[in-house]
Amino acid sequence: MVVGELERELLRKMPASDACSWDRTGMLVGNPMDTVRGVAVALDPTIHAVEEAHAHGANVLLTHHPVFIDAPDAFMPQAAMGHAPGAVVRRACELGVSVLSFHTALDVSTAGLDALPVLLRLTPLGVLDPLPDAANKGFGRICAPSSEEEPLTLRHLSARCVSVFGTYPRVWGSPDKQLSRIVTSGGSAGSFARMCLDQGIGCLICGEIKYHEALDAALSGLAIIELGHDVSEFPLCALLAAYAAEAGVAESCITMIDQSNNWYTPESSRR
Repeated sequence: MVVGELERELLRKMPASDACSWDRTGMLVGNPMDTVRGVAVALDPTIHAVEEAHAHGANVLLTHHPVFIDAPDAFMPQAAMGHAPGAVVRRACELGVSVLSFHTALDVSTAGLDALPVLLRLTPLGVLDPLPDAANKGFGRICAPSSEEEPLTLRHLSARCVSVFGTYPRVWGSPDKQLSRIVTSGGSAGSFARMCLDQGIGCLICGEIKYHEALDAALSGLAIIELGHDVSEFPLCALLAAYAAEAGVAESCITMIDQSNNWYTPESSRR
């Protein structure tokens, strides 16, 4: 299999037509005619991720976030321009690593929508902001507690997030608030808080939300659990790895790059 063939198989799962108009989808760096020797999967296409992929014998770096949205205007070494996208592109080219990224095309897919509910044992019901031509795709998975655990409180759900992800989320709302409808959304919440309020949702689980938007929404009755942008999207990396395997890459040739140590809370490391 060559890199271009792998990209085509992945695009069948995550079509570029589903992505936001401003986004970058698919192969951004590399040679589509290179034979795939190995695939490394990461959330972010950093210089370290490129070098780690190469060190593991992988010549494809498959990521959720694209290496750039706006094309770089310079391509210089890290020593000259830090970790700017142009430096990442240059390093990938130096090491012969092709970079493929699937961002909002993965976010809106049914599998992407279900990534958080599956881990948190929530029952999917619908989509908060569906795509115009596909009601089963879009942003924000509307969920309900599983039937055997109703009622579910904010205290219990936020504690479950700690158990599942191993990090401490920021939680807005009364711990004893009972939750009947919940929205999960990885990454930035954007305008979802207002949409949740308009649709009678009791709790929003997201990666991050602007402070004043969270404050206004919480004062209006919406409970919010902020997992951390990266934490909320790490499950999507497992999906990317599974898709690479389904495309024909041997599982022994797929490497997961650990990017879970970008930040921490002192409480989590207290002795």
